[in-house]
Amino acid sequence: MTLEAFLLLAAALFCVGLFGALSQQSIVMLMMGLELMVNGIVVAAAAFWFWVSPGAADGQVLVLVAITVMALEMAMGFAVVTALFRARDVDTTDDAGDLRG
Repeated sequence: MTLEAFLLLAAALFCVGLFGALSQQSIVMLMMGLELMVNGIVVAAAAFWFWVSPGAADGQVLVLVAITVMALEMAMGFAVVTALFRARDVDTTDDAGDLRG
Protein backbone atom coordinates (compact mmCIF):
# COMPACT_ATOMS: atom_id res chain seq x y z
CA MET A 1 0.00 0.00 0.00
CA THR A 2 1.10 3.54 -0.59
CA LEU A 3 1.42 6.35 1.94
CA GLU A 4 -1.64 8.03 0.48
CA ALA A 5 -3.75 4.92 1.08
CA PHE A 6 -2.68 4.78 4.72
CA LEU A 7 -3.39 8.49 5.15
CA LEU A 8 -6.84 8.05 3.58
CA LEU A 9 -7.52 5.18 5.98
CA ALA A 10 -6.33 7.30 8.91
CA ALA A 11 -8.47 10.25 7.83
CA ALA A 12 -11.51 8.00 7.44
CA LEU A 13 -11.00 6.51 10.91
CA PHE A 14 -10.55 9.95 12.42
CA CYS A 15 -13.65 11.37 10.69
CA VAL A 16 -15.86 8.45 11.69
CA GLY A 17 -14.59 8.75 15.26
CA LEU A 18 -15.16 12.51 15.29
CA PHE A 19 -18.71 12.04 14.03
CA GLY A 20 -19.32 9.37 16.67
CA ALA A 21 -17.88 11.48 19.45
CA LEU A 22 -19.86 14.58 18.52
CA SER A 23 -23.20 12.95 17.71
CA GLN A 24 -23.64 10.45 20.54
CA GLN A 25 -24.81 11.11 24.08
CA SER A 26 -24.05 7.67 25.43
CA ILE A 27 -20.77 7.65 27.32
CA VAL A 28 -19.76 4.28 25.85
CA MET A 29 -20.39 5.45 22.28
CA LEU A 30 -18.47 8.66 23.01
CA MET A 31 -15.51 6.62 24.21
CA MET A 32 -15.69 4.41 21.12
CA GLY A 33 -15.58 7.54 18.94
CA LEU A 34 -12.53 8.78 20.82
CA GLU A 35 -10.92 5.38 20.38
CA LEU A 36 -11.45 5.52 16.60
CA MET A 37 -9.94 9.01 16.49
CA VAL A 38 -6.83 7.85 18.35
CA ASN A 39 -6.57 4.80 16.07
CA GLY A 40 -6.59 7.10 13.06
CA ILE A 41 -3.75 9.11 14.55
CA VAL A 42 -1.77 5.94 15.30
CA VAL A 43 -2.23 4.66 11.73
CA ALA A 44 -1.05 8.00 10.32
CA ALA A 45 1.95 8.09 12.66
CA ALA A 46 2.93 4.53 11.77
CA ALA A 47 2.60 5.25 8.05
CA PHE A 48 4.73 8.39 8.31
CA TRP A 49 7.32 6.56 10.38
CA PHE A 50 7.53 3.75 7.84
CA TRP A 51 7.76 6.27 5.00
CA VAL A 52 10.56 8.28 6.67
CA SER A 53 12.70 5.34 7.83
CA PRO A 54 11.48 1.99 6.55
CA GLY A 55 14.35 -0.05 8.02
CA ALA A 56 14.16 1.13 11.62
CA ALA A 57 11.91 -0.62 14.12
CA ASP A 58 11.68 2.36 16.47
CA GLY A 59 8.33 3.49 15.08
CA GLN A 60 6.81 0.07 15.46
CA VAL A 61 7.80 -0.05 19.11
CA LEU A 62 6.36 3.42 19.69
CA VAL A 63 3.09 2.40 18.01
CA LEU A 64 2.87 -0.72 20.18
CA VAL A 65 3.45 1.36 23.31
CA ALA A 66 0.81 3.88 22.19
CA ILE A 67 -1.72 1.11 21.52
CA THR A 68 -1.00 -0.46 24.91
CA VAL A 69 -1.46 2.84 26.73
CA MET A 70 -4.64 3.50 24.76
CA ALA A 71 -6.07 0.10 25.67
CA LEU A 72 -5.26 0.69 29.34
CA GLU A 73 -6.87 4.13 29.20
CA MET A 74 -10.04 2.76 27.63
CA ALA A 75 -10.22 -0.06 30.17
CA MET A 76 -10.03 2.50 32.97
CA GLY A 77 -12.67 4.63 31.27
CA PHE A 78 -15.03 1.70 30.87
CA ALA A 79 -14.47 0.77 34.52
CA VAL A 80 -15.44 4.31 35.57
CA VAL A 81 -18.52 4.23 33.33
CA THR A 82 -19.54 0.86 34.73
CA ALA A 83 -19.13 2.11 38.29
CA LEU A 84 -21.10 5.25 37.46
CA PHE A 85 -23.88 3.20 35.88
CA ARG A 86 -24.08 0.86 38.86
CA ALA A 87 -24.08 3.70 41.41
CA ARG A 88 -26.44 6.17 39.73
CA ASP A 89 -28.00 4.32 36.77
CA VAL A 90 -26.56 6.99 34.46
CA ASP A 91 -25.31 6.24 30.95
CA THR A 92 -25.53 9.56 29.09
CA THR A 93 -23.25 12.56 29.17
CA ASP A 94 -26.04 14.94 30.16
CA ASP A 95 -26.90 12.94 33.26
CA ALA A 96 -23.25 12.59 34.24
CA GLY A 97 -22.66 16.35 34.07
CA ASP A 98 -23.07 16.80 37.82
CA LEU A 99 -19.78 14.98 38.47
CA ARG A 100 -17.75 18.16 37.95
CA GLY A 101 -15.39 19.34 40.65
